[in-house]
Amino acid sequence: MKLLLLTSLTGITLIAQDGAALYQKRCATCHDAPAERVPTFNSLRAMDPSRIERALTSGSMKTQAEGLTSTERYALVGYIATSAGKAPGPPPATAFCASGGTPFDGGKGPQWNGWSPDPANSRFQSAAGAGLAATDVPKLKLKWAFGLGAGTEARAGISIAGGRLFAGSQTNAVYSLDARTGCIHWSFEAEGPVTSAISIGPAGVYFGDSRANVYGLDSTTGKLLWKVRVEEHFAARVTGAPVLQGGVLYVPVASFEEAMPASPTFECCTFRGSVVALDAATGKRAWKTYTIADPPQPTKKSKSGAQFHGPSGASVWSAPTYDEKRDVFYVGTGNNYSDPPTLTSDAVLALDRKTGKILWSRQLTPNDANNMACAIPPKTNCPDSDGPDFDFGQPPILVRLADGKRALVIGQKSGVAYGLDPDRKGEILWQTRVGKGGMLGGIQWGSAADSDRMYVALSDVKLKPVLDSSSPRGFSLDLDPKTGGGLFALRLANGEKAWTAVPPVCDGRSIAAPPNRAQLARFPARSSPVHSMGICAPIRLPPAKCYGTSTPRASTTP
Repeated sequence: MKLLLLTSLTGITLIAQDGAALYQKRCATCHDAPAERVPTFNSLRAMDPSRIERALTSGSMKTQAEGLTSTERYALVGYIATSAGKAPGPPPATAFCASGGTPFDGGKGPQWNGWSPDPANSRFQSAAGAGLAATDVPKLKLKWAFGLGAGTEARAGISIAGGRLFAGSQTNAVYSLDARTGCIHWSFEAEGPVTSAISIGPAGVYFGDSRANVYGLDSTTGKLLWKVRVEEHFAARVTGAPVLQGGVLYVPVASFEEAMPASPTFECCTFRGSVVALDAATGKRAWKTYTIADPPQPTKKSKSGAQFHGPSGASVWSAPTYDEKRDVFYVGTGNNYSDPPTLTSDAVLALDRKTGKILWSRQLTPNDANNMACAIPPKTNCPDSDGPDFDFGQPPILVRLADGKRALVIGQKSGVAYGLDPDRKGEILWQTRVGKGGMLGGIQWGSAADSDRMYVALSDVKLKPVLDSSSPRGFSLDLDPKTGGGLFALRLANGEKAWTAVPPVCDGRSIAAPPNRAQLARFPARSSPVHSMGICAPIRLPPAKCYGTSTPRASTTP
């Protein structure tokens, strides 16, 4: 018995030592002193082991884990993750609605469909449409809670229709929940984490995952109708909500390939952003348009001898915006990943709805080729352009001005908001700076608009080193509690600032910081926007009935 125990302990020790050595060799360069976009070592340790395993086998860390045996991957995951434990099981029978199989009628009740309740992507919700006024917000109380599993974040927005909530999770699950009680009408397991908001049609619900799969499900039962992979590139993903128009689903395609060049041996880069049109009934592809016309070709060698490819990048991170008058879609694109830079990166594109043809492109930041290697000395895989990484992470919003003319308003990671003329090929009407911008700064995931103003949330994240004995290097990077954040109301006609709301400084609190990543919604009350301001302390939630696969921790939300 003693011999067996000693052998087991020795094996565990060796695995732990192997894991530490593998971490130092494969991961430490980035995660011990990370750039803005790289998770810190402490952040990794708080993640669920299964998420780290997925990142190593099929996700953003696939290149770093190349050549590892399953035992070595196990050792690496075991060294990094401290939250190892029994994985949550499926929801209990009591979590499901008693009236299972009730036909779904999406036309009833308040609506929030996909990224926005309207095809113009205004993210404006009338009090009548929501059944809720801005003055009701301070009176709200927690009624029920639903655990989304063992993930550490929720990337997919909630959609509401027909008295149901549709939610996707980091643990690959999609739920149809009863809005009144939180019970489950049905659940579905996708192939990968659900990364887009869910769009609801008359007969189906549609969404994308982190592996570039798009799904059509029966809205009443959750049964799979079809599944299509819209891009074969290994790093492709769908983050923007698909948009349903005239029986056709329009899907934006992005990727995580720009993170891969952090590995000096990675041959950067071969992904191109795109928009794909699918028949909503069958999933059959009608057309696919790349944001970069020319496929990538070998260019030169990197400092480490890896082959460069280009052009690449120009992901479409957000939902397309539909213009009924011209029958076109507008999309915002991201930066290039490698040289040569293109004219369609960091741009607003207009695409013909029927054919996908690019009608015009308005670029707002030229020569922006950038990837993760640009933030990690000695910048082995950084393009010569070394651009500022000023993506458009949000869709343009189509608005009508007081004089009857129209505009597309959009915010950029540069910290600048723009007004563009959709009837003059995106001619710039105005531009207003609200922040400094940066890799995780500026204006990111979502703005909103009503008939008079655009509402812009500012990120401008800043990280600072703090002493950390658990980190291999003795320090880690935390959010600066005094930097970033703010909400700005800009006049649609000229971009002038109507008002600014600055969040409180989170001094002395390491759990949060002021930056705002997205404007959540706009209700029709002149001084009462509902938005995501920085939160400096945990919100204490009262006890509530909780369904789902995991119970919220101690009923607190940071």
